Amino acid sequence: MTKNELIAAVADKAQMTKTAAASAVDATFDAITAALKKGGEVKIMGFGNFRVVKRAAREGRDPRTGAPVSARITTARLMRSFFIPAPS
Repeated sequence: MTKNELIAAVADKAQMTKTAAASAVDATFDAITAALKKGGEVKIMGFGNFRVVKRAAREGRDPRTGAPVSARITTARLMRSFFIPAPS
């Protein structure tokens, strides 16, 4: 599902305009992003957890030449999903 499809689904489900749904979806994503930038973790029960993970420096390989390449310390957004749909 793309962001536009999500906006259309929210607009349909909540019986609101696509403009209002887009504002709601953007506000949700902005709130999640702001919490992650502060170093926090976002837990949405029934959907998943979002957090930022620091990855240690490591040595990798250039796939074309096979030469060793050092990878610096990085941060990555991590989302663990555990959505289980309710039985119909």
